[in-house]
Amino acid sequence: MRMAHGARKRIRRPCYVIRVNSPTATIAQRGIERILSGHVWIYRTDLAAPPAAEPGDVVRVIDRKKRYWGQALYSDKSQIALRLLTRESRPFDRAFLAERIAAAESFRNKIVDGATAYRLVAGEGDQLPSLIIDRYADHFVLQTLSQGMEKLKNTVVEILQEQFSPRAIVERNDVPVRELEGLAEQKGVLAGEAANEVAAEENGVKFRYDLMEGQKTGGFLDQRENRAAAKKYARGRSLDCFTYTGGFALTLASQSESVLALDSSEEALKLARGNQALNGISNTEFQEANCFDFLKAADHAGQRFDTIVIDPPPFARHKSNVESALRGYKELNLRALKMLSPGGFLITCSCSFHVSESHLLDAIAGATLDAHRTVSVVERRTQSRDHPILLTVPETYYLKCLILRVL
Repeated sequence: MRMAHGARKRIRRPCYVIRVNSPTATIAQRGIERILSGHVWIYRTDLAAPPAAEPGDVVRVIDRKKRYWGQALYSDKSQIALRLLTRESRPFDRAFLAERIAAAESFRNKIVDGATAYRLVAGEGDQLPSLIIDRYADHFVLQTLSQGMEKLKNTVVEILQEQFSPRAIVERNDVPVRELEGLAEQKGVLAGEAANEVAAEENGVKFRYDLMEGQKTGGFLDQRENRAAAKKYARGRSLDCFTYTGGFALTLASQSESVLALDSSEEALKLARGNQALNGISNTEFQEANCFDFLKAADHAGQRFDTIVIDPPPFARHKSNVESALRGYKELNLRALKMLSPGGFLITCSCSFHVSESHLLDAIAGATLDAHRTVSVVERRTQSRDHPILLTVPETYYLKCLILRVL
């Protein structure tokens, strides 16, 4: 099978051996306070002094009184200087890393039902900060987002081969956040031979994922459970805005009379139509459109829908963008609420970390008043459970999904 564009055959390199006698990093009082608060990030300003360690080393974390606080990945570039791996004194070695990956899979075996595409390791949520591993059937996609995890990358690949015997392991490290670590953006095949597209299933629907060129690692796995929840409420004429490759649209199709799915990317819509054909679904139409413009025109034309999904890209990548983001969310939801028939359902989402659920609820409440509609909250949801949320690490909670009913 031909390798995907930009892929490369695996080059065997010696694995990084985690030192038994790790170097130390000394933290100041603020670093101690962050650990005691339950957070796993320690900023450069929380260090007492720069550690005598190599970039990406696993370091022992101590304070000025030589008290031990755990082990962490060290970065000499990022403002996040330390990413805490464990509070245990046992060396964080290859066996420890393998146990963490096995524990992550054990948890997925409990919570992932009827899906062959899911997140196997979700960074901090699985106590492996800055490591992302997504599984698409027999293909694995890796992101190593810090110097430390980049140094452990080949060890992670070997562990995945031992535990899962995958057909291929791909890296999608073509993400700007790596620049903060002084790491280059790159993508390719780390092991095996990857297909151009990989087929996997969720909620009874088959999808093809482009692991090399698709968004994120190929698909939006964090919405899997929300798509299943939305299916329970779908009826009549449905509208899916920002459909990408048809995730919500094709999931709702079996419960809807018809589905109109919109996206501004023709490339994404080609994949969506391919997924439609893969499942033999005939009641769904994919249309290239700017969702803001379509909703405004459809509202003015008096169109009505029984189910509407609003799942836009992040509007607030930075805290300074929150105000403008909330205006965007309000406008989208206002148009949608005006077009919903009585008893209709709105599934509306925000994947912006900086936009809290309370922010989103306030924006939508304002939209309901402007639309002169009475709306009840049916469900308040988050990302799928294979994207765990740590109570003391707010950055792990980013996806908000509300299921609303127009009375």
